Amino acid sequence: MSQPKAFASQADLEEKKVSFTKLSENAYAYTAEGDPNTGIIIGDDAVMVIDTQATPVMAQDVIRRIREVTDLPIKYVVMSHYHAVRVLGASAYQPEQIIASQDTYDLIVERGAHDMKSEIERFPRLFRAVETIPGLTWPSITFEGRMTLWLGKLEVQLIQLGRGHTKGDTVVWLPQQKILFSGDLVEFDATPYAGDAYFKDWPQTLDNIAALQPVALVPGRGAALTTPEMVQAGLAGTKSFVQDLYANVQAGAAAGNDLNRIYKDTHAALKPKYGHWVIYDHCLPFDVTRALDEATQHPDPRIWTAERDKAMWESLEA
Repeated sequence: MSQPKAFASQADLEEKKVSFTKLSENAYAYTAEGDPNTGIIIGDDAVMVIDTQATPVMAQDVIRRIREVTDLPIKYVVMSHYHAVRVLGASAYQPEQIIASQDTYDLIVERGAHDMKSEIERFPRLFRAVETIPGLTWPSITFEGRMTLWLGKLEVQLIQLGRGHTKGDTVVWLPQQKILFSGDLVEFDATPYAGDAYFKDWPQTLDNIAALQPVALVPGRGAALTTPEMVQAGLAGTKSFVQDLYANVQAGAAAGNDLNRIYKDTHAALKPKYGHWVIYDHCLPFDVTRALDEATQHPDPRIWTAERDKAMWESLEA
């Protein structure tokens, strides 16, 4: 008998090489070969960090790189969405304000504690020094739809362009420079995680990003997209993955197949095009499960608990 596949990304232990990419005088991308990215905006009087890394110890490496280019205070942390791997390092920055959409706040209330436990168990390498996390990260400011901050003369817009990766997704937009920080709405050479997604809405949300015509974009995972052509490739790749996966799941559901069969068929169908993307095997079970829920009886994502994670994984990898 073959060995069962290790749960989620528990077998992923290889450290990734970090890049700190300058997009403009005000915008930087902290990326790590498909691990979660952090965005940095340096204004005239303050610094904003978008997505914090998963633990305060991991956030220290972001802070070290910020300090190589500015000594301005880090006043703002923005949560592009609620997932633990994005937000649990926030305390390291000692920000004056932590900002999120009201939808993201509501998700933390409803499922933040479950998500924290399940993510730590799924992907232990991404939670280095997990014992330094003081607890859930709570916003001190919430907004609905759109919010503008001024870092001196630099305009920073926080915008909800639609549901996709979660219902609370927020992009950060520098309109003067046409640079966008997308969170996990956009990935590049990395598999979108869609366990909390809205498959029917996500393509339109990506079109709404494209309509802004960014000249550079920091995705949730993958290299910084530093030209309009790279931005278009990142948007197109994410959109095609979301649409291809949902179409395969819908077809399986229409044929009356069960989740296990739909998962195996979808995994095989998408692998030639997307199988080389980072965390493909990790994401597909969660993505297909959510897609089938949305295509059938659950318009809103069900809560992932650590127990539900493992039960689902064992049933699909059987």
